[in-house]
Amino acid sequence: MGKRAVAVLKADGVQGTIWFTQEGDSVKVTGEVTGLKEGKHGFHVHQYGDTTNGCVSAGAHFNPTNKTHGGPSDEERHVGDLGNLIADKDGKAKVDIVDKLIALEGAHCIIGRSLVVHADEDDLGKGGHELSSTTGNAGARVACAVIGHAADA
Repeated sequence: MGKRAVAVLKADGVQGTIWFTQEGDSVKVTGEVTGLKEGKHGFHVHQYGDTTNGCVSAGAHFNPTNKTHGGPSDEERHVGDLGNLIADKDGKAKVDIVDKLIALEGAHCIIGRSLVVHADEDDLGKGGHELSSTTGNAGARVACAVIGHAADA
C-alpha cells in the first residue's frame, strides 16, 4: 500500500474520517461524513493546517498553481478543489474519489493542510456568482480537520 494520510472531522453535529492513499500519480480519497443536510456539499483542501480560529483560519483553497476555482475534472481548478460530497436523506456522505492533482509528497502535498466540508453545493466555478471563481459559492465551513500522516496500515 502507498503512503497514507488521514483527516478526522469533528464539528457541531458533523463528523467523519477521510483517508488519503497515494496510488501511483493519483490519490484515492475514501471515507464517510455524517451529520450533513441532504444534498451536495463543497469538499476542498484549504491552504493552512490551522484551526486556531475554527475553520476560518484554514485560509483559502490550496492553490499553488494560481488558477481559478473549478471542478475536480476541470483543467482550470485549484489543486484543492475536490468537488462535492453528496449526503443522503440521513445526512451521510460516502467518499470515494480518485484525484490526480493532490499528492502526499512534493509540490502538491496536502499533508499539514486542512480538509473542509461546506454547508452548500460547490457550483464548480460555473454558477455565475461573484464567489464562483474563488470558492464555488459553497457557503459556510461546517467541518474541518488538519490532514495528518497516517499510521502504516
